[in-house]
Amino acid sequence: MTSHSPTGEPPGEIGTAWSAPPGGPPRPTPHTGRADGVVFAGVLMLCSGVLAVLQGIAALAEDDVYARVGSYVYELDLTGWGWIHLVLGVLAAATGAALLRRVTRARFTGVFLAALSLVAQFLFLPYEPLWSIAVMGIDVFVIWSLVTWQEEPGRRTAGE
Repeated sequence: MTSHSPTGEPPGEIGTAWSAPPGGPPRPTPHTGRADGVVFAGVLMLCSGVLAVLQGIAALAEDDVYARVGSYVYELDLTGWGWIHLVLGVLAAATGAALLRRVTRARFTGVFLAALSLVAQFLFLPYEPLWSIAVMGIDVFVIWSLVTWQEEPGRRTAGE
C-alpha cells in the first residue's frame, strides 16, 4: 500500500523532497572563466606593486639593506634603484586596482608595466637574486593573464 502526499503526488525517495525543488534542480549558469584572468592579474599587480614600493623604500632609506655588488654592467646606485622600484610599484598598484574594477584600458597599461618590471628586476638580480626571480615570475603570470584575457560578449566594462 502506498501513501500519497496531501497534494496527491506519490512520495519521492527519501531526501529528494528536501533537496530538489519541483521541476528539478536549478540549471547552473554558464561560467566562461574569462574574467578570472583579470582578477588574477589585478590581485598580483596590486600585491607586487605594494611590495615594489616597500622594496624602493628599503633601497632609499638605508643603503646597507641590500648587499653591495662589485662591478656590474648595469650598475646604478641603490638610491636610483629605490626610485625606480618606488615609481613602478605605485603605478603597478594603481593599475592592479583599476584591473579589479574592470577598467579595460588598464589591461594594456598592466602588460606594459609588468614587462617594465620584468626588465627592472632582471637588472636588479645582483642585489637580491631570489627576490628578483620571484617577482619576475609574478610579472610573467600577470602578462600571461592580461594577454589571454577576453571580454565577455555583451558585457560593458568601465573605461569604455
